[in-house]
Amino acid sequence: MRPATAATLLGLAGLVPATAVLLGRGLVVVTVRGVSMAPAYLDGDRVLVRRTTRPTRGQVLVVERPAVRTRWPSGPLPATAGARTVGRRQWLIKRVAALPGDPVPEAVLSASFPDLPGPPRVPDGSLVLLGDNPQHSVDSRYFGFYPVERVLGTVVRRLRPAEARQREEASGSRDGTGYGGTYGLSEGSTTVA
Repeated sequence: MRPATAATLLGLAGLVPATAVLLGRGLVVVTVRGVSMAPAYLDGDRVLVRRTTRPTRGQVLVVERPAVRTRWPSGPLPATAGARTVGRRQWLIKRVAALPGDPVPEAVLSASFPDLPGPPRVPDGSLVLLGDNPQHSVDSRYFGFYPVERVLGTVVRRLRPAEARQREEASGSRDGTGYGGTYGLSEGSTTVA
């Protein structure tokens, strides 16, 4: 990362309420909130997300929280959006269960589309997203098909499990990224449910 970019991000980290830590142009650090993806991702886990809109089946995505039974409050997030813009949105973390053209999974079909005729397929430009913990997940069973244009990116890896972060904080460590002091941005990240 260029020094000017790091300095800009340091300035943004303290100004934006739900800040996004952008590590270069295509990476974001997010903090998981809630148990919808347990046991794979737990409340407090930090994950590294690569900005992309080309998901594959089984991938874990960070997606914009859907507007249920109403219009989206704003347009899709531009690919070039910075930390301030990303931080103003609400996000979810879910797994891709079906891609455009795939059959709609039975769990979603019975919950969201009980009257669709024939073997229904996921429409172009849409995804079926499910949480790993169905009893505690608001996902395609609730909001139906999900627009691909509302994907922030793909989870690349967990930076540090919540339990390890809590142990480090209790021992006085201040690094919140899992990488020894990366740009001092430990206090800011986008929160996902």
